[in-house]
Amino acid sequence: MSAWTSLAFVVAGVAILAVAWRRRGTPAGRLQIAFAVLTAFNGVGSVVQHGPAPTWNPVLHDPPLMGALALVAADGIADLTGRRLRHAWWVVPTAVCLVLAALSPGVSAAAQSAVAVAAVAVTLVRAWRRPAVRPRSVVALGLLAVGGVVGTLSRPGWPWCDPSSAWFASGWSGHAVWHVLAAAALWVLAPAVGHREPDDGAP
Repeated sequence: MSAWTSLAFVVAGVAILAVAWRRRGTPAGRLQIAFAVLTAFNGVGSVVQHGPAPTWNPVLHDPPLMGALALVAADGIADLTGRRLRHAWWVVPTAVCLVLAALSPGVSAAAQSAVAVAAVAVTLVRAWRRPAVRPRSVVALGLLAVGGVVGTLSRPGWPWCDPSSAWFASGWSGHAVWHVLAAAALWVLAPAVGHREPDDGAP
């Protein structure tokens, strides 16, 4: 089921692209197109990871995820500091992740976790400082939080990991739920990518 639910990222990426393409002539539109592509490729990599799972699957799975996380963090920092977003801020981490995924998947996973924490922190601050993106940011973070809780509690040794339950018998898992909710979160957050507004004067 985890392989099939990975397609939720592909669906989310296509949905984001369909809207962003109409704004391709604007800086925000171009950023959202990049975000859409990264989201979709994250789904492709996840299908490979949870499906055939070749030894090289981190090379396909990790860079798009790192790219999406780095883009969210970099865009938020640029917005909050009033600076122009440099593509290198998220392209370089993505390229580094590609190398790490090939040489040391464990280090690649740790790097993604660190950037994920940064992306969440920046999104929280941005939601506080930027009222226009607050609703989407809060909903997206809420979806990620619920997905994270379900995924964690369903791991082996945790309370919701019960192979005899109808839940497991149906083929579902906490990680599969995480895929769907995380993909929904990216779709909700996408219109906030590239958004700019004057500082509201909050401390």
